[in-house]
Amino acid sequence: MEIRIDGPMLVLRGDLDGRSTHEVRNAIYGLIARHQVVVIDCTEVTSIDLTAVKLLVVATRRAGLGGGQVVLRGCGPTVRRFLYLSHFRRALELEPVPA
Repeated sequence: MEIRIDGPMLVLRGDLDGRSTHEVRNAIYGLIARHQVVVIDCTEVTSIDLTAVKLLVVATRRAGLGGGQVVLRGCGPTVRRFLYLSHFRRALELEPVPA
């Protein structure tokens, strides 16, 4: 997993799974502490697992408790499908896909 921070945006590349959640969690929580709205760009995420989805849900709730927001951007079909199958989709905010 490659992680890059660009202002209030976290850009992820590769497999978002249990092996990378510690690094991703630290990066997200750091951004939540500094920014009201945090965008997680998942355009180049090739796969995701349940551990990573739970991390995103917890981070979203954490931001919300402080009046902030976490938004997922660029989720491809594989990531979107897994979010729906995991039944956590409603707990996350995804940017609309352009038509």
